[in-house]
Amino acid sequence: MRRLSVDEGSAGQRLDNFLLRVLKGVPKTHVYRVIRSGEVRVNKGRAAADTRLAEGDEVRVPPVRVAERSEAPVPGREFPLLFEDEHLIAVDKPAGVAVHGGSGVSFGVIEQLRRARPQAKFLELVHRLDKETSGILLIAKKRSALIALQDQFRARDTGKTYAALVAGTWPANKKVIDVALHKYLDAAGERRVRTVSADRDEGRRSITLVNVAQQFARFTLLDVTIKTGRTHQIRVHLAHEGYGIVGDAKYGDFALNKALARGELVPGCKFERMFLHAKRLAFDHPASGERIELNAPLPRECETLLNCL
Repeated sequence: MRRLSVDEGSAGQRLDNFLLRVLKGVPKTHVYRVIRSGEVRVNKGRAAADTRLAEGDEVRVPPVRVAERSEAPVPGREFPLLFEDEHLIAVDKPAGVAVHGGSGVSFGVIEQLRRARPQAKFLELVHRLDKETSGILLIAKKRSALIALQDQFRARDTGKTYAALVAGTWPANKKVIDVALHKYLDAAGERRVRTVSADRDEGRRSITLVNVAQQFARFTLLDVTIKTGRTHQIRVHLAHEGYGIVGDAKYGDFALNKALARGELVPGCKFERMFLHAKRLAFDHPASGERIELNAPLPRECETLLNCL
């Protein structure tokens, strides 16, 4: 039987998330099973999975078998820094890198950053970006910073702007997309999102603001700001309007994507990723309250494509 004391870095965390971090290698289903059975105790009493822990709490954990892990260890990696102090880190995430492991992905930004910084007591993702999306990603270095920043994301107090390239001429008067979204799993177990009518119970209201940043002969570069943070929101909203994001393998124009990747659509220029980049993020600093505005330049491959258009 293990008895763990909750420190300042874990204060405010849910019991299930605390145990999943402490019991690395133990299947998630087993963690929830020992919580439900009452084998896990907080201050000698039963506790639910969503119980919030406080500093100084004692968590009693029963003996559990850690699954044998055969995969290679996580390689430590630092990412391009946009901002860092004692409260948070902002990195410029490359396309093709997941923000965390899971769903067939062994590791992501957060696991690699933890490995690269073994002395760091606390590193947690504030929000998420799709694997295929590049740009600004926030990581909290203190639980107080995590809670304060996530509260801002929930309250929509952050200014998030993305650069997205679409095929065709976006109508300049189309500035607001207010269409409900529904998240589901397809037959293969893949997570997908679709638009639904506003009166459907499963739909969640989703609002995207669109401005034309630059018009090309056959493409439009958009500045996209999201007022709600739904899964795949920008990708699905733009596709719903008939303008799938260039390179989007899930919701885009597959023939166009293939022609771009082969260098057939734009002579002398191959493009093999999704053109969606989190370029700007504004938020209040979790400690000082100062308004911070971060900007991430377009990746080289995106700039190269634009120069070819």
